[in-house]
Amino acid sequence: MLLHKEILNFYINSSIHVALAVCSLTYITILEFKIPLDNTEFFFIFFASVTGYNFVKYFGVVKFYHVNLTRWLKWIQIFSMICFSLTCYFLFHLPLRTLIFTIILALITFLYAVPFLPKKKLFKENKSLRNIGGLKVFLIAVVWCGVIVFIPIVNNNSAIDMNIVLTGVQRFLFVIMLMLPFEIRDLQFDSLKLYTIPQRLGLTGTKVLGIVLGLVMFSLEFFKSEMNFTSVLIFLSIDIITILLIVFSKENQGKYFSSFWVEGVPILWLFLILIFI
Repeated sequence: MLLHKEILNFYINSSIHVALAVCSLTYITILEFKIPLDNTEFFFIFFASVTGYNFVKYFGVVKFYHVNLTRWLKWIQIFSMICFSLTCYFLFHLPLRTLIFTIILALITFLYAVPFLPKKKLFKENKSLRNIGGLKVFLIAVVWCGVIVFIPIVNNNSAIDMNIVLTGVQRFLFVIMLMLPFEIRDLQFDSLKLYTIPQRLGLTGTKVLGIVLGLVMFSLEFFKSEMNFTSVLIFLSIDIITILLIVFSKENQGKYFSSFWVEGVPILWLFLILIFI
């Protein structure tokens, strides 16, 4: 049992779970717009997601405690280095247009984690984009949306029509919804200077926002030129599940509530599509 728990913790803490969620949403886009599957693109997105998330999560820890890293963090560091190497390998096998678009998203991710804003002009100390009040959730949603919707489109050299724009907006709202349980969980730890959504709206207001975002996200489906009844039904089910996870979120939530169950919603979404469509 202890071994199983350690494996699960490594699976979550090493960002494999969130990378599979990103890949699931990417594959949903591929299926929705009937884009040929590009294995190079798909492997790149997986390894880049692991690399990017681990860089954001552990940059400060490794920077200040690199001499006395815990055993599990050392393994994550080694795993991240392997994933980074594979990311670079697959990156330079992508078409130039995809490479340029990817570099832009990578730059946003880098600036999100690394302090670069001058302390003399704007802040008392150097800050990264994640430390700017209210910006964190929206930056994450932008990067996710760019990866899961527009990288497959750009890589396939497809024209961006209204259906793709609507899907991009839906995924942007969906990622924000997935972030809300994390924001609620971290309410007791986050600095008041971050101006997170729960800090601004309160616990109830954040849950109401999640419900509103879910309603808006689903309503956009009816503005698309093509609709599949089964797909819409699955989309509605995922929307309801996500809303319920937001509603039942609390500050003192279970260890795996957000990091496993909430992040697992995109995987469930793809699973339902593969079974019923």
